[in-house]
Amino acid sequence: MFNGRVRNISHCDGGFDEAASAADALVSRGVDRVAYVSVVPRMDAKWKRWARGKRISFHQISYRDFPLTLDYPKPETIGADRLCDAIAAVTRYGAPVLVMDFGTALTAAVVTADRVWRGGVIAPGFPLMRDYLFERTAKLPRMKIGSGKAPKIGRSTEEAMRFGALVGYRGMVREIVRTLSENFHEKFRLVATGGFAKWVLKDLDLDFVIDPTLTLYGAGILGS
Repeated sequence: MFNGRVRNISHCDGGFDEAASAADALVSRGVDRVAYVSVVPRMDAKWKRWARGKRISFHQISYRDFPLTLDYPKPETIGADRLCDAIAAVTRYGAPVLVMDFGTALTAAVVTADRVWRGGVIAPGFPLMRDYLFERTAKLPRMKIGSGKAPKIGRSTEEAMRFGALVGYRGMVREIVRTLSENFHEKFRLVATGGFAKWVLKDLDLDFVIDPTLTLYGAGILGS
């Protein structure tokens, strides 16, 4: 958090050194505190040492920061990013809400009308599916993302993979939404975030709001 506003520093793509360099630039301009959201435990100690070296307040977000009721047997196992997504979705769009994060994994969180976090879903994200097919088979290529439009039928290996990925993946999303709606007898507000949300949800017959800053906004709430 920088001067009362949230700034995103991610080490998922460029590595710790690159992310720390970006964080150093913010420190030089004045930092209120750091709200740290991580699902990579091996990085936690590095960031804590970095914050100590800069002599700034460091807060690692956990379930203890979540202001809503958690109806979950082991809340300490919930990923901090999922908590950020949920509180941001409730704050911006109200409850009941079903929020899905389309990243390396596909995650979903359910908050019912009584503002209780009920649990969620974790499924393989599109990158895992794409990379698994490429890495575990001898002849299938690494599929490109493309425009998000499925062919009428696969008339090449690439087209067959695109059809399976787009139609099959969208079918999984549709079934998750349908089943959770039936299980909880709720008409959820549907909220999506994550790098693959726009691509997966394009032309899908579900009324999703795509919110690219959802996790970051939630971090600002839980870390304040």
